[in-house]
Amino acid sequence: MSERAEDLLYLLKTRGPQGAQALGEALGMTSMGARQHLLKLAGEDLVTSFERREGVGRPKQAWRLTDKGHGRFPDRHSDLTLELISSVRELYGEEGLTRLIEKRELQARAVYDKALEEAATLEEKVERLAEQRNKEGYMARAERAEDGSLMLIEDHCPICAAASICQGFCRAELHLFEEVLGEGVTVARTDYMLEGGRRCAYRIMPD
Repeated sequence: MSERAEDLLYLLKTRGPQGAQALGEALGMTSMGARQHLLKLAGEDLVTSFERREGVGRPKQAWRLTDKGHGRFPDRHSDLTLELISSVRELYGEEGLTRLIEKRELQARAVYDKALEEAATLEEKVERLAEQRNKEGYMARAERAEDGSLMLIEDHCPICAAASICQGFCRAELHLFEEVLGEGVTVARTDYMLEGGRRCAYRIMPD
């Protein structure tokens, strides 16, 4: 696959559905050039087109990833992970699985505390947390929402297969974020991949 095609897939993964013109502008190419690459990707069932309305006038064509396209950004060791979770549940029950999740949370807490230890403000903490999550494969970034609140946005979930059969992993991560960001901070999930969202996003607010 060409570098341009890979770039298009990455843009659709991180930005969501886009028109050929917007994709072309982002990559410094014409909309026609972007469309030619998109058609090739569609032939490989990696992207698909649809019509969406933007303001007044006729609907415009936009492009998005298919399930196969999302699969280009793999879930880390998903088959082995699912097998291990099933084995823990079979051998030790839900209590054993809960203890496993708690152990993972403690290990992650130590890593995140170290990553955030020199951050002086909440904004710096969120930026450091995003940097660490990005290293772990979550395609994470920190942003300011239109209302001024801080957002942690993750365009990919490298443990999605595990989370899909045990949402305790997701609950533990939400709790972990509140713990490492400190007292007086509330973290609310606003987008969730396991509920059909294209990404996971968290609004971070001082109490």
